[in-house]
Amino acid sequence: MRIVSVTPDSPRRLPFFVYGTLRPGEVNHDLFLRGRTLAEDPARLPGAALYDGPGYPYAVERQGAAVSGELVTARPGAYAELLGSLDQLEEYRPGDPARSLYLRVEREVVRDTDGAAVRAWVYLAAPPVAARLRARGRLIESGDWRARHGKPAR
Repeated sequence: MRIVSVTPDSPRRLPFFVYGTLRPGEVNHDLFLRGRTLAEDPARLPGAALYDGPGYPYAVERQGAAVSGELVTARPGAYAELLGSLDQLEEYRPGDPARSLYLRVEREVVRDTDGAAVRAWVYLAAPPVAARLRARGRLIESGDWRARHGKPAR
């Protein structure tokens, strides 16, 4: 596991919006998030559609659609390590976005519990991946990875 320091030049300490294998009950939740979070609230990402991938989903920007997930607030002492771990999991290379599978971008998500708009880090499909998905990918109409796999939506 790679540990990354968060410095003044580093990204802001925003919560994370997760929508696939990092959601509660999914394969990567316990591996990456257990014990590292203060809160995990149901939320949605407007302006994005969800596509089925090889064992994990991809969010792709698309007006008029929304993706369901959780807004994850990291414990302060775990933030830097979690940021580095998630970047590695999502194959996001900050210094080489052209070779990244996902891009970590700042977006506004809506918390379901109170309707509050919150700025968060979201991993979206990198442009070449997004173009392939739009052309021939399998859209998850509901925008909910859990519902797609027969798990109850929150």
